[in-house]
Amino acid sequence: MSGQANKGTAVVTGASSGIGAVYADRLAGQGYDLVLVARRADRLEELAEKLRYAYGRRVSVIAADLADDDDVRRVEQAISADESVTLLVNNAGLGGQQLVASADADAAERMIKVNVVALTRLTRAVLPGLLARNRGAIVNIASVLAYNTAFGGIYSGTKAYVVNFTEALHREVAGTAVTVQVVLPGATRTDFWEAAGADIDSLPKEIIMTADDMVDAALVGLARGEAVTVPALADAAKLDTFLGAREAFYGSLHADKPASRYAA
Repeated sequence: MSGQANKGTAVVTGASSGIGAVYADRLAGQGYDLVLVARRADRLEELAEKLRYAYGRRVSVIAADLADDDDVRRVEQAISADESVTLLVNNAGLGGQQLVASADADAAERMIKVNVVALTRLTRAVLPGLLARNRGAIVNIASVLAYNTAFGGIYSGTKAYVVNFTEALHREVAGTAVTVQVVLPGATRTDFWEAAGADIDSLPKEIIMTADDMVDAALVGLARGEAVTVPALADAAKLDTFLGAREAFYGSLHADKPASRYAA
């Protein structure tokens, strides 16, 4: 059992396996009670029982499909009403490498609902309470593909939204005791790949990280107050350079007249 003081309740979506299950384990070990959210009720209950036994924490489960509007609202209501919530980990996500022209429109919509709409609504559900209590954190799991469209614009586009949304939220809560972090994993060995119809073993093994290593690094970044955490990035100065160049580029996008290169 854990000897840690209770840190409140952590809500983890996509918690039944992979990155979400590792987050649940680590957070229970740190002293959090848990609310675990995923579609597979049997796997959630199995994980919950394991964590209750290992860490002596309260663990409740909400079986919900975050592509379903009614299910999302049910989760919203539960977590917004829970004043013990101090941490939200928006980990649930759908993947795929579909080209826009050949993508299944319904599958694309499900991806957007889970990766973008549900993440936004659940963040909105807990944020007022965190700010009112001036305590807690929101962690949004994006992907390094937010910066690379080579594997399909739908998935990449959803993760670019997560990055922009979280960076803006980080600025919004500045001056409070609420922390906001976006995590950009690279290739991470989970069943996410199979569900997305991809083979992770087709990638070089030297770029594939375990979910345990990814989550442990992300939690170090959270403890350090990082707004953007990229677990595989060895040289943090590269991120600073990239973000600085982006800011400078944005500053060059405004003028009272079109650039001379667009003259008729």
